[in-house]
Amino acid sequence: MAKTVLKVLIIALAALVLTVGGYVAYVMLSYDRLDDNLALAVDAPTVSDTAQPAAVPRGQELTAVTANLGFGAYNRDFDFFMDGGTGSVAASPEVVREDIAGSAATVAALDPAFVLFQEVDVDGTRSHHIDQYALLREAFPADAAVFCQNYDSAFLAWPLYAPHGANRAGLATFSAYPIADATRYSLPISEDFGKFLDLDRCFSAVRVPVEGGAELVLLNVHLSAYGADASIMEAQRARLYEVMVREREAGNYVIAGGDFNHDMIGVSNEVYGNETDVVASWAKPYDFEGVPAGFTVGAKVKLDETGADAFPDAATCRDAGRPYDGTNDRWVMDTFIYSNNVEVVDCSTVDADFAYSDHNPVKLTFELDPAAS
Repeated sequence: MAKTVLKVLIIALAALVLTVGGYVAYVMLSYDRLDDNLALAVDAPTVSDTAQPAAVPRGQELTAVTANLGFGAYNRDFDFFMDGGTGSVAASPEVVREDIAGSAATVAALDPAFVLFQEVDVDGTRSHHIDQYALLREAFPADAAVFCQNYDSAFLAWPLYAPHGANRAGLATFSAYPIADATRYSLPISEDFGKFLDLDRCFSAVRVPVEGGAELVLLNVHLSAYGADASIMEAQRARLYEVMVREREAGNYVIAGGDFNHDMIGVSNEVYGNETDVVASWAKPYDFEGVPAGFTVGAKVKLDETGADAFPDAATCRDAGRPYDGTNDRWVMDTFIYSNNVEVVDCSTVDADFAYSDHNPVKLTFELDPAAS
């Protein structure tokens, strides 16, 4: 009897080892990254009864908005297992549609000329296989659009009670003006096991013609959060800055917006009364000294002008280790970095109180300097 039990246990253990080993091999063999410097398709507006203007005007007030959609899952009720919560999949397909529609309506109400979205799922277990890029194109039918993939994972079988699954997602940029072309630039990521938990990090550069022959270059950015050490983050910033500086030196207007996964004012803990201190928090202060000459971090310049005690903006990101109740730790992680030929009127958080995502949108009001070259 004892030998039979032992034999069964050995067989069960061997089966478990083979299953786990096979799964690990599947994840590793499935891993791949897209090429750097990859041309992206430009999708024309879905309506044809309204022609887009020929080019972006100089000296006229314009609006750009950045918004991380949290793949349509991160409403106030959602927490995430990688942040210490339990959630991994959106509550239902209906919730995904409601969250994407709510975020899109919030942004559309600002009448933006340009929109930069992050965490846009096009086919994901975690978002019930709803094509969110298609929903956004319906919400902004008069805009040209570009989708840039930054995530295409094998089936992640964790957590066991509700696997995160296989997901394909990316960055989506919308423009009320014609898009000349777009490029995907790869970002450095960790080469150890952490790369299987990270995205295929990248940023997109969308070129929009400007009156007089220059271009407005919109960079849609989503830097690493999980599993990235300081050297990886430094390398990602360096790659982003390389393109920003090159485009500015070519005489173009440059605006980089998105989720930088850092504290973009450097003192969010103080401003929002966070319980987690800087040392324990994964939200480290951004390296403001490393920002290239001729570029400005929108949120930080406002902080410098007002001081922490009077900083007027709502946070752009909340702690997702538990559902949102108004007391979660919060940070400014989303903002715009712009070149010195972009005259900014205002850069402010749009306070949606995290109704549809764990991020609030950020609105940039600006003009392109007519005299700049």
